[in-house]
Amino acid sequence: MTPAAPWTPALPAEWRDFVALTKPRVMTLVVFTALCGMLAAPGHIHPVLGFTAILCTAVGAGASGALNMWYEADLDAHMKRTRGRPLPAGRMERQSALQFGVALAIGSVLVMGLAVNLLAAAILAGSILFYVLIYTVWLKRRTPQNIVIGGAAGAFPPLIGWAAATGHIDLLPVLMFALVFLWTPPHFWALSLFVRTDYAAAGVPMLPVVAGTQATRRQVLLYTFPMVAAAVAPWPLGQTGAIYGVSAAILSGWFLILAIRVGVSREADQQAMKAERALFRFSILYLFAIFGALVADRMLLP
Repeated sequence: MTPAAPWTPALPAEWRDFVALTKPRVMTLVVFTALCGMLAAPGHIHPVLGFTAILCTAVGAGASGALNMWYEADLDAHMKRTRGRPLPAGRMERQSALQFGVALAIGSVLVMGLAVNLLAAAILAGSILFYVLIYTVWLKRRTPQNIVIGGAAGAFPPLIGWAAATGHIDLLPVLMFALVFLWTPPHFWALSLFVRTDYAAAGVPMLPVVAGTQATRRQVLLYTFPMVAAAVAPWPLGQTGAIYGVSAAILSGWFLILAIRVGVSREADQQAMKAERALFRFSILYLFAIFGALVADRMLLP
């Protein structure tokens, strides 16, 4: 599991560089969906244990980000949007990033298991291993389906939050897992369409690089349909009430409209691609809003 190219640091690492290794923006979404899974769960978790569970989830996500950056430093050096990261910029030794990531991973899982419960700890460990070993090491450089299979890594947080609160898993968190899993391809492929030259330069077989822009646009649209179904399903299945159901229908309807615009787009200029950029931006808001609606539904309706 050794990266392809050696790295020689030019500058001493600062605390900001260690924070950057954890991918704070990605961590925000992870923490939010885990918190929503916890708040939507039945029963009550002590605030201290709840805080501990969310903290462990955040640290585990940070561990995944750090190990991902350690392994992909050679790829990051070839892409404009990532070459300023601590490792390709030469501000940190690779060994430091590896040790930091491993320490965060072990610490987060141990504390989750000892302070919260073993199921939550097991799911957290599985999510870290899946992201690092399955997605980063195995899939990322080998197949254009990397983000499809690898999307499961980002779908674990609602399960972790629910398991932390209840000690078991029910249908609703599984549906939330499915929603995030199916949301990941259209979200990430929309991004990859307007940064595809970065992936091409790094030799990463993202779908727009190996199949072209039109095939990717079709896949964005195709994956949106099952995502919409997964988003709306909790309401007719009796897992949520009208607040969530109506919100999910409206948000998913707008997502579908934006995905259709991407699907019919013929824009070739990577710097333009208004439809793709609009879908990518909305997709982030979509996930925050739909999970927020889930919590509001569970708290406001009996």
